[in-house]
Amino acid sequence: CSGPCVGLISEAEYGAAVRDAERFLSGRSTKVQEALAEEMQAASDAMEFERAAALRDRIRALTQVQTAQGINPRGVTEADVVAAQRLRFRAFLAGDHQAGDRGDAGRDGRDADAFDALCRHVLIEDRKTGQLVCTFRFLDLEAGGDITQSYSAQFYDLASLTEYEGRMLELGRFCIHPEARDPDILRIAWGAMTRYVDERDVSLLFGCSSFQGTQWQDHADALALLKHRHLGPKRFLPRVKAPNVFKFAARLRRKPDAKRANLKMPPLLKTYLMMGGWVSDHAVVDRDMNTMHVFTGVEIKSIPPARKKLLRAVVG
Repeated sequence: CSGPCVGLISEAEYGAAVRDAERFLSGRSTKVQEALAEEMQAASDAMEFERAAALRDRIRALTQVQTAQGINPRGVTEADVVAAQRLRFRAFLAGDHQAGDRGDAGRDGRDADAFDALCRHVLIEDRKTGQLVCTFRFLDLEAGGDITQSYSAQFYDLASLTEYEGRMLELGRFCIHPEARDPDILRIAWGAMTRYVDERDVSLLFGCSSFQGTQWQDHADALALLKHRHLGPKRFLPRVKAPNVFKFAARLRRKPDAKRANLKMPPLLKTYLMMGGWVSDHAVVDRDMNTMHVFTGVEIKSIPPARKKLLRAVVG
């Protein structure tokens, strides 16, 4: 109970919660969660952290109810999304003693959060075995003004992109089954993304690209290479927002060893870079996930024509 009778919340807040419940039960759950996500981000930006936490908990509560009633009404079944969450848990958190610190993530062997209900989900299965080998999700945003609703906006100040003109797509929670070794999986995943980008006339792809482990020394050459070759345009660079970051562009003075850098570069980030992608000048340290991640963006118009041709060939 939210405690309206004993003054734990105001009459206005209680009324808003009731209206949200009415909209949710009438089938407008996604709109409710989108509105709550906007309020949560506004509260966080205003440093009203208690209010932001309360809104986060309301989103989680709605997500848990929706999980039981059909988690993804846009065409992917509840079972599909649960399977994706289980693969994400195995790829990101299995064996990590900190997995239990992430709220809903880790419960029942699933990596789940409030953004699952707002995103579209892509699952790639092995035709012979039916095994799920890859999954990712994406959030479709009409223009830069919507970017504060994204997952990435929790960690990066993205004010520099709010005036961006053109449709944006946030790619997230990308993972491949730990035992899958087929190099075509990544190619097929990007082919699926290419189809959607073309159909929706997307202008900018973005997301968080993660390095496994939180010690910057383990990724020094890769980060140095990002600094020297792949920093984003100044007009787009995110500013620091997260409390724990490593400002590699300012701190690293070393000349990168290209061979070691390429070995340490995450496959997803490497693909972004091959398409002309760019990164933030700092990495966010996420101890809950045991990762460091950089904000990554790629403008569709900047993808080399030969690379576009290859990706579209996968789509068929």
